[in-house]
Amino acid sequence: MLMRTDPFREMDRIVQQLSGTSGTWSKPSVMPMDAYRDGDEYVIAFDLPGVSAEAIDIDVERNMLTVKAERRPVAKADSVKMELSERPLGVFSRQIMLADTLDTEHIQAEYDAGVLTLRIPIAERAKPRKISIGTAADAGPKQISA
Repeated sequence: MLMRTDPFREMDRIVQQLSGTSGTWSKPSVMPMDAYRDGDEYVIAFDLPGVSAEAIDIDVERNMLTVKAERRPVAKADSVKMELSERPLGVFSRQIMLADTLDTEHIQAEYDAGVLTLRIPIAERAKPRKISIGTAADAGPKQISA
């Protein structure tokens, strides 16, 4: 029910990770995610360690889900000299095309321990249902007018 919008984003993420470049607003880094179905809802979990909840933006337009976040450097005193910096900073973004069978009006978002979890219910119209079969006797006699 989910579809990646850009097949080359994973390669971009690996190159950014190896080159140590940060994401910018014009070219954000990709955030890792897991997506799975749990009963009558889809769950998407994004890793955003060190990002405050206020720095996360979630939008849905039609069936396109967009999650953006920014992780800024921690303010350091002038006397601090950085010896090693491996934690990615900058802008992170992910766009996911959602299927028509998901109810985008009732998405729930929760942020805990650096993990943003979105729960998207399966739309009622997409759930399996039984169709009863009537018989000709149930319908009664049909009248035909000339």
